[in-house]
Amino acid sequence: MKASPARPGDYFEFIAEMDLLCALSVCPGGDLSIPLWGPLSRDPIDTCNPLGVEVYQPSPEDLEGWVPSQLPKYNQMHGITMPQWK
Repeated sequence: MKASPARPGDYFEFIAEMDLLCALSVCPGGDLSIPLWGPLSRDPIDTCNPLGVEVYQPSPEDLEGWVPSQLPKYNQMHGITMPQWK
């Protein structure tokens, strides 16, 4: 694993079209900058940093012209076309 490329001030923004539950992590593999096992290992808690989350309700004007996503016309073949046998 490599160190996380996230830097202070980085962010992402998305719109949720339905209620959702999210989990957020900058480095799901843990902080690998300190030894986590062996004679020099230590608790990595002091290397943890908080993440900020802001949730907004868009105003009605912001949603003018917006339409919900439509379900794809999915035929359960994952894009595969079956050969036509004679």
